[in-house]
Amino acid sequence: MKTDRPVLAACAIGLAGFTFVAGATAESVAVPSAGIDVEAENFVCLQDMTRVRHFYVDNLLGDLEGTLTVAHSPTGGTYPAGSMVQLVPTEVMVKHKPGWNTATRDWEFFELDVSEAGTSIRKRGFVDVVNRFGGNCFGCHLQARPEWDLICEQGHGCDTIPITREQIAEIQKADPRCK
Repeated sequence: MKTDRPVLAACAIGLAGFTFVAGATAESVAVPSAGIDVEAENFVCLQDMTRVRHFYVDNLLGDLEGTLTVAHSPTGGTYPAGSMVQLVPTEVMVKHKPGWNTATRDWEFFELDVSEAGTSIRKRGFVDVVNRFGGNCFGCHLQARPEWDLICEQGHGCDTIPITREQIAEIQKADPRCK
């Protein structure tokens, strides 16, 4: 069966960013019909989400139970569509429907601006979204072993971030959207 869409054969992280092989681009691997409508209003105070260990989860499609099942699993699993995973107020991952973007296993990364007035989306996608330390979110999460569905925690295969859990907790408590 022939397809008019190039297939993503490999993705290599280079010094200047991502190099896509076999002619694939971020747009060519995305299936728009599998996307979830994600707006800034979907991102709320961390404390309004469900805490799992040191991060927070929710589900934009109402399947919080499915999200929690995977988040609590000691062996990993695939998060259901609609899952939101957030460690700090300014960075979040959202799982789209199967086929949305095979390169990212259907995850979309968001860099947010947060204030008492609410949330605005600074960047979204996976190529240009960076954390507060200048690292590409997808580049780090891609290191997670397959059973963890790109979720980074200690022991999942990702690089460690240069702050302590205590510092993360303070950043979480300082979420200006929480009243």
